[in-house]
Amino acid sequence: MKKYILLFSLVGLLGFNSCSDELNTEPTNKVSGPQLFTDATSAQTAINGTYRMLYIAGWSTNWASENCGQTAIQLLADLMGEDHLMLSQGNGWFYEDYRLNVHGDYTGKSGRSYSIWNFYYTIISNLNYIIASEETMSGDPEEKNSIIGQAYAMRAFSYFYLIQLYQQTYVGHQTSPGVPVYTEPTVAGTEGKARGTVEETYTQINSDIDKAITLLGGLKDKNQSHVSHVDYYVANGFKARIALVQHKYGDAVTAASEALKKPNLKIASVKDLGGNNSVNTADVLWGVEIITDQTSGVAGFFAHMDADVEGSYGSKAPQCISTGLYNLIPSTDARKAAWWRGPIADDAAVSGTSKQSYCQLKFKMADPKTRTGDYLFMRAEEMVLIKAEAECSQSLFTAARNTIAELGSARDSKYADRLKTFTDSKEYNQNTNSPIVTLMDEILFQRRVELWGEAGRIFDLQRLSLGYNRKYDGSNHTETIQTKDTKAASKLFILPLPQSELDGNENISDEDQNPIVR
Repeated sequence: MKKYILLFSLVGLLGFNSCSDELNTEPTNKVSGPQLFTDATSAQTAINGTYRMLYIAGWSTNWASENCGQTAIQLLADLMGEDHLMLSQGNGWFYEDYRLNVHGDYTGKSGRSYSIWNFYYTIISNLNYIIASEETMSGDPEEKNSIIGQAYAMRAFSYFYLIQLYQQTYVGHQTSPGVPVYTEPTVAGTEGKARGTVEETYTQINSDIDKAITLLGGLKDKNQSHVSHVDYYVANGFKARIALVQHKYGDAVTAASEALKKPNLKIASVKDLGGNNSVNTADVLWGVEIITDQTSGVAGFFAHMDADVEGSYGSKAPQCISTGLYNLIPSTDARKAAWWRGPIADDAAVSGTSKQSYCQLKFKMADPKTRTGDYLFMRAEEMVLIKAEAECSQSLFTAARNTIAELGSARDSKYADRLKTFTDSKEYNQNTNSPIVTLMDEILFQRRVELWGEAGRIFDLQRLSLGYNRKYDGSNHTETIQTKDTKAASKLFILPLPQSELDGNENISDEDQNPIVR
């Protein structure tokens, strides 16, 4: 088995709980991992460490500033699509993702192939030790079931992102190579797993998330002890995402509906969302609260997004919405002015700030002095969108209209009139810049606007079998990538396996590598 999965396992995990971002790289065969989790208290420390992994940097040998955990992966997946652009190159961080130009980095340990693989498999390695303690862990049964349930949910979450990033979407590719699946603790020398199939990977994902829902749903108190912890409702949110990709629309409706039952959860107003930087907003199902001594500074999501913070990377390489999407947003929609600048006359533009055409205002640091802001990983609005899309996909048009109206009415003062104009159909435009005609067009449009910068547009393009064209009349894309394939299921929409995996895993050979496009 590849060494780099092992290097950051149990000892490294416990190191994540300190204020330092230094990783302890002691091999796991020098630690008796399962003995650490003989009781629920020590296992709770471990699961807390796993959550911290979601927002720290350092998953690659170099370029740490663009490898800042889960939000970095969501951002790069957004930039790989057509709705999100970078106004300038800066130092190149995230710009190569935007250019679909990262395949050549698979041979080293600085690029996307290695950093993402390392990130998720490190999390999985740690979770496997926690899950292995399920039968022997002592302590309060409620606490134990909560911890084990969270571990199963996070393992499903990790494999779900891995399979989407390293293989084409589920439908139509079930027999294609998947990703190696590890469900037991690993130590230096553990034999590596073969890739298996996409179907086998999803079988494990579904098994894990169902186990998580059973454990977390059986608790007397189903609510989170902290917003960073996965609870019963968040686990259902995971299941809704997974079911949507698999086109299991009935399951997606059920799971999203269950997630929306979280007490006191509600759709937030655009004003209340502010800079999308607080886990205390009423719509947040899951997120991490960042305190000053835990911020990653320049190696953080908001440093890349907020162009108005002096010296931030966002001021050097502003993040913007495409004119194609922006022009589809009605003027009565509160998000249009609150989340993006819109067109600015050349003589009014101010370089190094958000006062440039179409620059984003959706994500702003809560405190520019300390460079902090909370990370929101799941919001109620996403569950409404999943539910509406899944209902429409089953031709349940009245239900889908009622569901999408919950979100649309909270965003657009004229939404009821607008919604009436769309025809009842589950068909949708293949040209993503075309006018909105059907109900499904509208639901997918609402998803593009609401989840811009946070869901990863490339994942939606994959599951919907869509491609895109960035070169159109009035396009503001700085990279139109006309020489590259951006049709549905493009080889550039997924990553090569890192060379380190091929070198270190005896059950994966060069023949098992994904297509590499230079």
